Amino acid sequence: MNSILDLIGRDKELFSADIHNSEVKLAEVVSSSRFLVLGGAGSIGQAVTKEIFKRNPAKLHVVDISENNLVELVRDIRSTFGYIPGDFRTFALDIGSLEYDAFFKADGGYDYILNLSALKHVRSEKDPYTLMRMVNVNVFNTDKTLQQAIDAGARKYFCVSTDKAANPVNMMGASKRIMEMFLMRRSLEIDISTARFANVAFSDGSLMHGFNQRLEKRQPIVAPNDVRRYFVTPRESGELCLMSCIFGDNRDIFFPKLSEKLHLITFADIAVKYLAEKGYEPIHCRDEDEARELVKTLPEQGKWPCLFTSSDTTGEKDFEEFFTDRETLDMARFENLGVIKNQAKFDEQLLAEFEERIAGMKRDLVWTKRELVDLFHRMIPDFGHKETGKYLDSKM
Repeated sequence: MNSILDLIGRDKELFSADIHNSEVKLAEVVSSSRFLVLGGAGSIGQAVTKEIFKRNPAKLHVVDISENNLVELVRDIRSTFGYIPGDFRTFALDIGSLEYDAFFKADGGYDYILNLSALKHVRSEKDPYTLMRMVNVNVFNTDKTLQQAIDAGARKYFCVSTDKAANPVNMMGASKRIMEMFLMRRSLEIDISTARFANVAFSDGSLMHGFNQRLEKRQPIVAPNDVRRYFVTPRESGELCLMSCIFGDNRDIFFPKLSEKLHLITFADIAVKYLAEKGYEPIHCRDEDEARELVKTLPEQGKWPCLFTSSDTTGEKDFEEFFTDRETLDMARFENLGVIKNQAKFDEQLLAEFEERIAGMKRDLVWTKRELVDLFHRMIPDFGHKETGKYLDSKM
């Protein structure tokens, strides 16, 4: 933990005071409740699962599409915490599948359902087919599992959102903003809460996770030098989700209170710190070819080739924010957790139109990215989609 904090420019855990102040109630609720965690084997899902497990839940079922990640999750939990008297089981299921529906129908006895499944990458909008899958996972799977939670009489439904949903400039962020609209509609039938995140340091598929992969595979480190982001640790991501799930009022959106002055850091700066921690001096390269060539010889000299460039790809936001000036905030309830307070505001006709148009595209098996972007603009009139024609997959 301290190593990650050093890399992201902090010297203490963000939510320790709020967790300490809430621990008695948190432990009491968790130990007497039944939990279902969807997408529980991803980085955030694993962190949430561990936060629940260590407080001895009466029941904890974890669903994820990744069989391998579930195996590692169980190994991690057994090696760290051991065992609990409650019912702890994992299921390698796609929550959009009939098999998942049968699983839920056979059980369904949960007090809290937490949905951490998502397509989270901005690069997912590079083609219309991955983009449609993102709509399915981020919007329609959420709505489906919400309805199932309502039908089963669950007490609360939590779903993770993203900082990119505040004034979105990419399709991933916009899909999560649309997801929030669907959450508001269902909030008339079940209590819901969510959380908008900073980047989770070293989460699966993240650039920082890629640093580990590059060293392991003896490849250059590449990072943007003009993109400044907020970061939370994996453990903090789990704490944020659990706090929102247990203590959030209906329609609350939790977010981390992070200081622009203290906590914003570039990926390039993190890369330099990361290499220093590993015992390497960063060597700045002119281009990809030079970086690929130098990695053959530099590591033996205690040096590592790096390519730090400006960001020019689709969907990259120039700044980071967790809320808009149109949203109502409660900044007093917690020390380092902010809360967006929401009314049940949604346009039923607009949501129905979205469902109908997506269903039509699927029925015809024909759609374009342009059609999906236009539909997102229909849902979010001030959607500031940033399209450059370049995607991260076209870079090293």
